[in-house]
Amino acid sequence: MDIHRSRFVPYQPSAINALAFSHAHPEIEGEDPHSLRLAVGRANGNIEIWNPTQATWLLEKTFWGGKDRSVEGLTWIQEPGQTDGSGVLTSGRLRLFSIGYSSSVTEWDLSTCLPLQHSTGNHSEVWCFAAQPKQKLSGGSVVGGEQSQQNLVAGCADGTLVILSTADNELRFAKFLSRSTAKKSRALTVAYKDRHVVLAGFADSTIRVFDTRNSNVLRSISLGSGPHGGPKEILVWKLRCLPNGDIVSGDSTGDIRIYDGKTFGQLQRISGHEADVLDLVVSKDGTTIFSGGLDRRTCIYTCSRKSGTSRAKRNEQWRKVSHKRYHEHDVKALASYEGHDLNIVVSGGIDTQPIVLPLRRSGKELSRGLATLPRDPPLVSAPEARLMVSWWNCEVRIWRIKGQQDATERPRVVARLALKGEENIASVAISRDGELLAIATASEVKLFQLLHATPGLGSALQIRKLDMPRTNGDRLVRFTEDGKWLAIITATNNVQLARVTRPTKVEGRPRVLPQLLSLDRLRRHDSAETSPLGPLGSYDRSITHAAFSTDGCIFAVSDLGGHVDTWVIEGHEDPTAPEIDIDDDASVSMTSENDSDDEEEAGAKRTTLLGQRWIRNPNGHVLPRLDSAPALLSFQPLPKGSISPEPNGNPAVHPTRHNPHPHSRDIPDTEQHLLVVTTKNQIYQFEVLAGRLSEWSKRNPPSTYPAQFGKLDDVAKGCIWDLADQHQRLWLYGEKWLFMFDLARDLPLAEGVSAAKKRKRGSNVERAARGHSGAGDAVPESEMPVTKVRKMLRAKDDESSKTVWVNVHDEGGDVGSDEDEQDKQKALTKLRRTGGVGDASRAKVDETMGEHADTAEIAEQKRQRAHDGSWHTFKYRPILGIVPVGGRDDALEVVVVERPSWDILQDLPPRFVGSHE
Repeated sequence: MDIHRSRFVPYQPSAINALAFSHAHPEIEGEDPHSLRLAVGRANGNIEIWNPTQATWLLEKTFWGGKDRSVEGLTWIQEPGQTDGSGVLTSGRLRLFSIGYSSSVTEWDLSTCLPLQHSTGNHSEVWCFAAQPKQKLSGGSVVGGEQSQQNLVAGCADGTLVILSTADNELRFAKFLSRSTAKKSRALTVAYKDRHVVLAGFADSTIRVFDTRNSNVLRSISLGSGPHGGPKEILVWKLRCLPNGDIVSGDSTGDIRIYDGKTFGQLQRISGHEADVLDLVVSKDGTTIFSGGLDRRTCIYTCSRKSGTSRAKRNEQWRKVSHKRYHEHDVKALASYEGHDLNIVVSGGIDTQPIVLPLRRSGKELSRGLATLPRDPPLVSAPEARLMVSWWNCEVRIWRIKGQQDATERPRVVARLALKGEENIASVAISRDGELLAIATASEVKLFQLLHATPGLGSALQIRKLDMPRTNGDRLVRFTEDGKWLAIITATNNVQLARVTRPTKVEGRPRVLPQLLSLDRLRRHDSAETSPLGPLGSYDRSITHAAFSTDGCIFAVSDLGGHVDTWVIEGHEDPTAPEIDIDDDASVSMTSENDSDDEEEAGAKRTTLLGQRWIRNPNGHVLPRLDSAPALLSFQPLPKGSISPEPNGNPAVHPTRHNPHPHSRDIPDTEQHLLVVTTKNQIYQFEVLAGRLSEWSKRNPPSTYPAQFGKLDDVAKGCIWDLADQHQRLWLYGEKWLFMFDLARDLPLAEGVSAAKKRKRGSNVERAARGHSGAGDAVPESEMPVTKVRKMLRAKDDESSKTVWVNVHDEGGDVGSDEDEQDKQKALTKLRRTGGVGDASRAKVDETMGEHADTAEIAEQKRQRAHDGSWHTFKYRPILGIVPVGGRDDALEVVVVERPSWDILQDLPPRFVGSHE
């Protein structure tokens, strides 16, 4: 395999401006909600939805922004619970809101990734906002009905505070809480102290307390004047409330201040930062505060007093215990969740990378950096034309990759596109021959033809725009290898196919037929958590990946719920048939089994394009639901010569008086292998037409994967296929790793169950002690500040009592292991690999090894065979994407695009505090 290591693609991630968890803590004690999500708002207008469940940290969705848009604030609310038809009470629907340099608040549709509605009101730009807490009873249960409705309070650039109502699934102006003053001091932060008291921090060194019931000012707190030699006014950047009612503020002096919740007098002032404090979070019990600021520090403050205890010694309660620079630039946003298993703080800033910190186990666990680069690589290629396409925001660049014989010449840009409109690019697809380019945005799909100006590889490309049927909001586009079909996944998760006629001598440009084919997905019966009445609605039915087979006869999509839907093409291409043949006769009877699967209702329209139409895979319903969301979807290319030539059109298909809309019933008969890699890094290979696992997947369960593959903490981003007579290599890659699996060989079986593979079952405390809070691994014992304590073996009054040193991290309790289950899997795997299963060459080698087990040559063959099934490296990091270049007959040639952290930091603005400090 020839590799081009590339760092010339100028992809620049966007800064993080806002972070928000959908829940601050679990509603049910002892159980983290299934609907827990983290929203990340970026400076380019994108909003990312992360799933922290089981500490996998999967980037599930991206709400695409646009030109001159920025997300400056995020918040969630949850509607009151609802009762379904069976009388089961489900959690209320989650709603996400954002602000960004405009006078309105935007609500987002979690299923479509599009704005759902905007607030109205005659006020200036919104600079901050907050959600009203839920009304709770004394026992902790949430009150239902209108009393639990959560309103929003927004602070504006002229000092105005407004209340926005979210009742009846709307977002509308309710009333003014405070009008702008003569100074028009900007409202920088707002927070609810309780359901009826709002705190607001302003740019004039004041904190004001308002009663939302009558709009009265309860108290005005002055922070005094700024430090000597600096600005006179102090900017109050963030306000938080402790569980006992006390108030915490962070300001432009680098101090945090604690105020009494009843008298509003200042209790403490702690200097924790060298510059402005931009955000704060507090723990659930009110004993820990995290702060982040312009000096890149993340500081931790603790208090020994529990919430609700005596306030006698307030001047000795809070103290700063540590600070550390996890980021290379300003820390602009913090968010926390404190639950049963997950108890974490997430920070983000201008350096574009979210950092996960432990909350309750701070100092006992390491931090963890999430992926900076997109999970779906913004790279595609046209191997036969040696073109690579990269994109970000609204710009597309097309690169020409030279061959190995021209290694001295650098890749060059042969075309650039700057799209009209404000929407960022969601997806790009290019045909294998490099003649068609499709670009999807939140508003439409644009199709272009790429033409060579003059012969020669070094020539620039001419771009010609083609007419395309109008679609409303699109998420994914995919081409078949021959460029005849274009798949479009809309924002509403509808699957549509467009037929492209390629140019001929008479007709000089490609043309898209005006009729789009709509494909129906199977109906799924999911649990109450993922039902339309659940917190996320139909969120789990969102399509995230799509792929065509090599011959373009099978199409597959996958969603966040772990479902895979497949369709097959029926009939053969017939140039003599009508381009568009729509059968909308309600009296059409379904005489074939395929029709009964494809059409659920009699009289449904059936559209045939040039003698072909798409139907559901007859065995598609047999494919199981995966245990986690697919992270990768790809068809294994067919071997050379395995694709049988298609007949000339559809013979013996002619319209008659009784059958005016005939079409061929032929469906593909060549089996295709679909590769699915889940977010848990489990590899599944399905035989699509048969609806079952392939023999390789049956013989190679996850227990046979290499140990290094099971330790990966990030999911797969893409794959490259390298097929030959001797091997079937699958190259999987993530942001920090590259693995190879040879599907022509079985992975070696482990001789026994190692200690690393044992999974102990103990109490919640034991699980937390092993480092499962959602951040990084546990701190090594050698680095712990205290690792041993003295323990008395006998009673204190016994003079013969002895002491021993024991480890404070020793785990106790009754624990078990999964050795029996893994032994069963190992025995089943051995059974599948025997009895004639496997290739003839392996059986021959095994027979030879049985006869000559003591020979050095056979021992070497056995060792080589055990290591040929997989290979890995970690030297390419971080990887933006890997794409193939070169024709089918050439050796595998790929371009590895890397974006080192030092390269990303070069494009950032200057830091307030330099690296030398």
